[in-house]
Amino acid sequence: MGRRTAAANAVGLVAGYALDSLLGDPRRGHPVAGFGRAAGILERRVYRADRRAGAVFTAVAVGAPVLLGVAVDRATRRHPVARVLVVAVGTWTVLGGRTLRHEATVMGNALRAGDLPAARHRLGHLCGRDPSRLDEGELARATVESVAENTSDAVVAPLVWGALAGLPGLLGYRAANTLDAMVGHRSPRYARFGTPAARLDDLLNLLPARLTGLLTVAAAPSVHGDRERAWQVWRRDRHDHPSPNAGQCEAAMAGALGVRLGGRNVYFGRSEVRPFLGDGPRPEARHLKRAARLSGRVGLAALALAALWPLTGGRLVAATGRSLLRQPVRRLTARLGTPGRGSGR
Repeated sequence: MGRRTAAANAVGLVAGYALDSLLGDPRRGHPVAGFGRAAGILERRVYRADRRAGAVFTAVAVGAPVLLGVAVDRATRRHPVARVLVVAVGTWTVLGGRTLRHEATVMGNALRAGDLPAARHRLGHLCGRDPSRLDEGELARATVESVAENTSDAVVAPLVWGALAGLPGLLGYRAANTLDAMVGHRSPRYARFGTPAARLDDLLNLLPARLTGLLTVAAAPSVHGDRERAWQVWRRDRHDHPSPNAGQCEAAMAGALGVRLGGRNVYFGRSEVRPFLGDGPRPEARHLKRAARLSGRVGLAALALAALWPLTGGRLVAATGRSLLRQPVRRLTARLGTPGRGSGR
């Protein structure tokens, strides 16, 4: 990646993050919603209750956005201004940080006002739990856990893949994450068909989830949290969650806020009992504002790392790769040039 291209990617990531912070998600014609509708049509055409059909569905649905990103990436390789614009729009499209913080704030306001019907209605904007019997504490816990996990899914992970792979990384990650939300959950219909999408999403989130956990620990003092306690809770509890990634984020958030997460989650038609994360009291309405603020701090830290990567780490990795590749190429060239050994003479 050339210096101008790397700089254009970095500027595009920053500009896209700024657009998300200022404008949030588009109210109409959101590209991710359009992708979801197209994926739904594809699912109905290829669905069978087996993993092979699910793998085909996942490959096509994720591969198409990636190929689009590659085509645009190549078309703008020598046009840095155009590259900045497309990366900025792509970043804005796939991020959801402002919307996540807004939903947490709205939930906190409803709970502080004692309006449980409004809070229960709002929970569907954050997660798929059945809110009909949840009290204030359980609604607050569900919100904190959703903010923690979605700080990775909707903010850190897109920035990481945008930094590592540019526009193809942004579009491919959001496609995979959207498919996981559509078909990756446990249900009779998707128990096998949705497994490839779920596994791909788990793979793509391995690095971002752990980075989110570390950044949450580092940012704990910004919301009057104890960094040492957050670090201890994160190290102790992060592997107790059934998800290989969500526990990284939720354990760090529990430690940073000084609350206790986990317990029985009721979904529509099924329930799960998850281990406790953290040592403090159960979350309350007052914790939601802190959770939203902490999510914002983590997003800014991730943006700084993502913007610097194409200009520093990415160039270092590329240079190291070229150096490592150059040595065997030189040896092969020397051997081919030696009479009687591979020269054909």
